[in-house]
Amino acid sequence: MNIEFEYRPGSTAVKITLDAQESITAEGGAMIAMSPNMDIQTTTQKNKGGGGGLLSGVKRMFAQESFFFNHFTAKDHSGTIYLGTSLPGDMINLELTGKKIFVQGGSYVASSADVHMETRWQGAKNLLSGESLFWIELSGHGNAIINAFGVIYPIDIDGEYIIDTGHIVAYEEGLNFTLSKAGSSWMSSILGGEGIVCLFKGKGRIWCQSHSSTTFGQQITPHLKAIKK
Repeated sequence: MNIEFEYRPGSTAVKITLDAQESITAEGGAMIAMSPNMDIQTTTQKNKGGGGGLLSGVKRMFAQESFFFNHFTAKDHSGTIYLGTSLPGDMINLELTGKKIFVQGGSYVASSADVHMETRWQGAKNLLSGESLFWIELSGHGNAIINAFGVIYPIDIDGEYIIDTGHIVAYEEGLNFTLSKAGSSWMSSILGGEGIVCLFKGKGRIWCQSHSSTTFGQQITPHLKAIKK
């Protein structure tokens, strides 16, 4: 499998080249184009023939992911497929080596066959944090492609680090966050426009996005005009 990112970071697409009989699983609706020798199977399971079924699909919908997966396989010789995302921004390839990675809802794009996916409840704290209530847990060994709104960049943490809500894309096992204030007091945090932030503790890597889709939606909503019938 060869993974190449094109037109980054503002409008990234990913070109994936598969060897004969090699497969990759992608979020439903992510395909832009593909070579004619690609076979497609659509299921509700991350792995063809695996467990999960309808309940797993419903849980993914709560995490802002698709109900269905598309499994792409190059048939008699190598083939290519291009994948894209709904929001403009960057994509990266995470190489999993057994350590779990938690991905925000809506940021999963595709992964190789040996990467396992579960939808996890992140607790009531996310009601206030502005993050998704359900996150995608990726584990195993292989490649996982995720996307962000805007530029995506890593931060390595050893101790504590503050991340503004709405900018978390993914983080490694070994890190956890609690809600906190950005300034010395709640008043300064609110007046400064930051409000509630996420205080990460532990050791590991977190991936952030330069823009927040929630904030973007709040900014443009007042300027949208109703369509007259």
